[in-house]
Order: sequence, then C-alpha cells, then structure tokens
Amino acid sequence: MKKTKRILAVLGIILLITMYASTLIFALIDHSASLGLLKASIACTIFVPVLLYAYTLFYRLLHRNDEDM
Repeated sequence: MKKTKRILAVLGIILLITMYASTLIFALIDHSASLGLLKASIACTIFVPVLLYAYTLFYRLLHRNDEDM
C-alpha cells in the first residue's frame, strides 16, 4: 500500500508541475486562443488540488477504522 501511495504522490506532483508550467506558457503566448487556454489552466490549477484534497478527506472519513492507514 505504501508503494502505491508513493507512486500516486509522484504522479500528483508531476501533474501539478505540468499545470503550473502550462499556465506560465499560456500567459506568455500571444495567440487568439491563449486567453481561453490560460483561463482553463488557471481553473484546473485551482480545482484539481481542491478536488484531490476533498477525495482524500472523504476517504479518510470513510476508512478511519482501517489499520492500513
């Protein structure tokens, strides 16, 4: 279980870094579609970590008696 958690944590870090990098790139690009992409990237940068935190919180609440955690 620890190995799975570690792999998922690394994937989450890679996802966050990719989202932050894409936000920076979309902010610097001077293209007609870049404003929409920038807005979507900022929204994902905010909503994805919040949703991941909420999923983790609900999982802990539902499985608080498990000894594996």
